[in-house]
Amino acid sequence: MFKKTRRKIVAAIMSVLVLIWAGTLGVIYGSSYYEVSNRNRKMLEQHAQMYLLEADLDANMSGLHTENSAPELYPEDSLPEQYREASIPGRHTEDSIPDQNGSQMFPDNIPGPDPGIPHFENTPAFQLSTFYSVAVSKDGQILAVTNGQAEVYEDDELAKTALEVMKSGKTDGVKSSLIYHMTDKGGYILVAFMDNTIMQESMTTLFRYTLIFGGFAILAFFFLAVYLARKIVRPLEESYDKQKQFISDAGHELKTPVSVVSTNAELLSREIGENQWLANIQYENERMGILVGQLLELARTEDTAPQMESVDLCRLVSGEALPFESVVFEKRLTLECEAASHLYVNGNSTQLKQLTAILLDNAIRHCQPNGKITLGLKGTRNYAVLSVMNDGAEIPEAHREQIFERFYRMDTARNSDGQHYGLGLAIAKAIVSVHHGKIDVQCRNGKVKFIVRIPLQK
Repeated sequence: MFKKTRRKIVAAIMSVLVLIWAGTLGVIYGSSYYEVSNRNRKMLEQHAQMYLLEADLDANMSGLHTENSAPELYPEDSLPEQYREASIPGRHTEDSIPDQNGSQMFPDNIPGPDPGIPHFENTPAFQLSTFYSVAVSKDGQILAVTNGQAEVYEDDELAKTALEVMKSGKTDGVKSSLIYHMTDKGGYILVAFMDNTIMQESMTTLFRYTLIFGGFAILAFFFLAVYLARKIVRPLEESYDKQKQFISDAGHELKTPVSVVSTNAELLSREIGENQWLANIQYENERMGILVGQLLELARTEDTAPQMESVDLCRLVSGEALPFESVVFEKRLTLECEAASHLYVNGNSTQLKQLTAILLDNAIRHCQPNGKITLGLKGTRNYAVLSVMNDGAEIPEAHREQIFERFYRMDTARNSDGQHYGLGLAIAKAIVSVHHGKIDVQCRNGKVKFIVRIPLQK
């Protein structure tokens, strides 16, 4: 019993720890991935805003001509220093130094980055990132391909990917290891890419090592949970052991005086004849004898490992049901027995007979007048299933687990004869536990059914 309690405590502790660990890990990775991905998308959008074809640059610069202006557009010495080495995709000169990402700064009249987008161009993350750009005309013609300095991807591969992005109709997304952003530049469509390989590998590596060390941590938590479960259950186990020892000792101590009282009362009745007070003594002493017997039986069942043997359960159950036919007849009840044959279990025949007797006696006591009791035995794949069902008041849900506890009585109506003390079902449960089985109760449609499952002999 306490082993099952320890397992439940360990399972509860581990469930809480795993949920906390998984939730924390999910929040950390989710928020980190979202932040990094969002930053990369913003940088990619800025790169796309800064991108211009040669035709765009010519169109913007043509507006600077006046009648008195010099014929050369933006001579080098008239441009601000930060613009002099700006790379212009498709318009590189011998003196220009192309930026590895194909991005550039432009004068005020040349469209630059959207003011609503954070500026990343001077950050290390932006400068170390690898961008690719594909300009596509409205009729699907590739106008220009700007490859990154690393040139990991071929121009044809980038062009093909850009056409696939345009076909999908999505403005933002991920293709393999590339983040893409599609924007309408007026005279053409620009599909900008950013290499996401480093981020993915970093996140994958971090996630892998977190899982590895997290697994070791969970294993350590498991042993800690086992240790804590033992510490928690130990006082209960010690109390339960003391209770069992008390029951055993009390049973043995009471057995002798009960026998002495019974013997003396019998001798006295022979001398004085029938007497009301003496009859009361004999009746209460008989009740005490039954209680002592049940206490000793419960202690013996829980503390002593019985001798096991191969038992024909069908023959045993059918034979044990025969003495109850007369009791059922006197109470005007009906008893039906439906037992499948050739069901063998590894068990103790004495205890299994006692188990059957306890369940039948319980069904007879609680069966409604003119009711029906059904004793069933059948085999499943791994278990022999013994069931005893009677017509009677349903047991409330709150009491169905407690009725198997020692000395538990739901109400006086279920114990009106005064000969039972709430130990019968506790003994039945102890017998089932010794045989590595399970006992349960079901209530449905005015019927109460006790079900016992005992492993079949292999």
